[in-house]
Amino acid sequence: MIQIFWSDSGELVCIATEESFFILKYLSEKVAAAQETHEGVTEDGIEDAFEVLGEIQEIVKTGLWVGDCFIYTSSVNRLNYYVGGEIVTIAHLDRTMYLLGYIPKDNRLYLGDKELNIVSYSLLVSVLEYQTAVMRRDFGMADKVLPTIPKEQRTRVAHFLEKQGFKQQALAVSTDPEHRFELALQLGELKIAYQLAVEAESEQKWKQLAELAISKCQFGLAQECLHHAQDYGGLLLLATASGNANMVNKLAEGAEKDGKNNVAFMSYFLQGKLDSCLELLIKTGRLPEAAFLARTYLPSQVSRVVKLWRENLSKVNQKAAESLADPTEYENLFPGLKEAFVVEDYVKQSLADLRPAREYPLVTPNEERNLLEEAKGFEPPKVMASQHPEESVLSPKPDVTKSISQNSDLLSTREQKTLLDLEDDLDNLDLEDIDTTDINLDEEILDE
Repeated sequence: MIQIFWSDSGELVCIATEESFFILKYLSEKVAAAQETHEGVTEDGIEDAFEVLGEIQEIVKTGLWVGDCFIYTSSVNRLNYYVGGEIVTIAHLDRTMYLLGYIPKDNRLYLGDKELNIVSYSLLVSVLEYQTAVMRRDFGMADKVLPTIPKEQRTRVAHFLEKQGFKQQALAVSTDPEHRFELALQLGELKIAYQLAVEAESEQKWKQLAELAISKCQFGLAQECLHHAQDYGGLLLLATASGNANMVNKLAEGAEKDGKNNVAFMSYFLQGKLDSCLELLIKTGRLPEAAFLARTYLPSQVSRVVKLWRENLSKVNQKAAESLADPTEYENLFPGLKEAFVVEDYVKQSLADLRPAREYPLVTPNEERNLLEEAKGFEPPKVMASQHPEESVLSPKPDVTKSISQNSDLLSTREQKTLLDLEDDLDNLDLEDIDTTDINLDEEILDE
């Protein structure tokens, strides 16, 4: 059996079948044009007379129109209404009931059953009128009706507006902060979204707003949002992408303070602050990594780090700790270490002044550089022996005789002559001419 329900305006019609129902719009202008021109008229009627607005897979038992809203009871005992492609459930019925009518002044919808019992449900006429005005694109009327809608119903109306594609109106109508924030993000309303994020104090909202701010090139706002969200990874990305060295420096200090060691290490490393990187690794107990970092970038610190590594490792495995080679003890295992000291000073001096990011294309890639060649002829600044402990240990012993000769002016003439004779004797000394037959070494000394 097919049922047909026409709206009071005659513009909408519902055709209900045994499996589903269709909502159609009657196009009176096209019908009038077809009747005048006799085009598109067939034996079955005028093909363009109706526009299908929707098909719903539900069986309609009883139904009626209120404005542009079609209210109906279904075969599964639900009381729904259809408006603008949206199905809204009013109530779940506990038995089969039939629609009797709707009284706008009471805001009540009346139903009855076979036993003649009558039940009513609240259905605000203001909501129906508003939705009807929206469907007719009569926003002037919708704005007049809106004040009559209770605040607790406005979010529901806002969801309806959103589904119809009127997100700006939905943002103005909604009273739910979550819904308004999502709408503000979709519409790119940074000020509204920022205000809602401040009120919510949610890290997730700050991150979402930061993404929107970046997409709008509002980097100052994005930085503030990322700070609120404590998104150190995002701050590092923003700082490096914008070439903001000051921001990278502050980020490194803040990340280290808050225990975000990975971000802190990367921030220091990007600035060339290798000493800070090393101290961070030592501070966090990453001594093996610290040793490798020192071996690669800070050879003057290798001995100190190896000693710390030995002390720490000896608590677990003494034999493994003793197997760690210190350059002060095993110079032969660290060839080129002296040259590495010079290169280290050379690199430190070259990194003293950071170059602006715009000069990046002019910088030679590290894999194409030969620092040993670059550092040739470089005179490292004079430092205390304690600053390069390994260098002081590995450096050759001073020439005593040479130093004596150089300081001869401090001695008397007689003392100078004696020392010069001693130097000549030492220069002409041949160890093979020494007779060792009369030398008697104590066996106990040899044993020692």
